[in-house]
Amino acid sequence: MALSYKARKRLALVILLIGLPLYIVACVTVLSWLDRPPFAVELAVYVGLGVLWALPFRAVFRGVGKADPDDESDETDQTGR
Repeated sequence: MALSYKARKRLALVILLIGLPLYIVACVTVLSWLDRPPFAVELAVYVGLGVLWALPFRAVFRGVGKADPDDESDETDQTGR
């Protein structure tokens, strides 16, 4: 099932505004339960988790920053020329 452009844009916004902060809190909480690992290990875990969260959502974020491909009403240049 393919999501429309507007649905992907809304879902990406929800993921970034709600899901990502919750994921960050969960990661910090889990790492705080552990004994303080060496700095390099802790940094590697944070970098790995920082990349890991985005992998399932690649399809949602792909092309969201571009103009709506289905919108035919705005074919002219944005500058009005």
